[in-house]
Amino acid sequence: MAHARYYSPRLDRDLITRLYHQARTERVPMTALASRLIREGLADEPRATGSVVAEEPPAHDPGGRKH
Repeated sequence: MAHARYYSPRLDRDLITRLYHQARTERVPMTALASRLIREGLADEPRATGSVVAEEPPAHDPGGRKH
């Protein structure tokens, strides 16, 4: 059975470095930190008509990724 494929954008190197150090400081995985920061950033933006922004990750994908 084929698995769903998710779009996985590449982040700029300077952002990866900052995420890495911040995640180490907070003692959380980089993916958890990135998800939290993006979720918080999107919550501050006005929503476009018809757009859907998930407030929480789907139950089947609690870590933000599916292998």
